Amino acid sequence: QVQLVESGGGLVQAGGSLRLSCAASGSIFSINAMGWYRQTPGKQRELVATITSGGITNYADSVKDRFTISRDNAKNTVYLQMNSLKPEDTAVYYCNVDRARASVSGAWRLDIWGQGTQVTVSS
Repeated sequence: QVQLVESGGGLVQAGGSLRLSCAASGSIFSINAMGWYRQTPGKQRELVATITSGGITNYADSVKDRFTISRDNAKNTVYLQMNSLKPEDTAVYYCNVDRARASVSGAWRLDIWGQGTQVTVSS
């Protein structure tokens, strides 16, 4: 079993910064891509940023040049540094692992989600 635990959400004024962290725990041999998604009430969950095990990143256009995703493979942890926050960034942010496995020959476990952390940006 792989579990994801997010931290770092909170309330911040527009223009401020927050750093989200997501630590994967459990029986882990390897993790493929890790990422952050967000969701507001009544809307579908949307991609914020992803990062592969090799460090290749992908960002939503709305957060490019403001957010930075990074990961520490030794700690199985992914981070999201959010700068120049805007009220429209307000959402529940979810950590995601697209696939992970417990051993070199083990089966991949797919599409793992954290419980979410609230980010609120006041104007």
